[in-house]
Amino acid sequence: MASSQIEVFENPKPERDYTITIRCPEFTSLCPRTGQPDYGLIMIDYVPDRLCIELKSLKFYLQGYRNQGIFYERLVNQVLDDLVQACKPRRMTVLGRFRPRGGITTEVKAEYTASGT
Repeated sequence: MASSQIEVFENPKPERDYTITIRCPEFTSLCPRTGQPDYGLIMIDYVPDRLCIELKSLKFYLQGYRNQGIFYERLVNQVLDDLVQACKPRRMTVLGRFRPRGGITTEVKAEYTASGT
């Protein structure tokens, strides 16, 4: 996936810290070992600086993982890296909460804080 797919727009209140929460409850990727589909929730919490994430482009970006074999840990960290590169937030957390596979659930959380904040 590429952060260049993610469109942004100017933050209407850059002088204020406020949190934007985005929930993507229909996330799908593939298990890299079995090729079976993995389903989960991707939740993004961030404090924007000068730019905010445009949601339609985020939806298409996340849909790009639908046919990709990727471990949860790599996925969550890659989404965080791409979103940080696209919008350069003050703070951001990406949480992946995946449905049970073999009776086991998994949550992966990755966090970013801009230096100087």
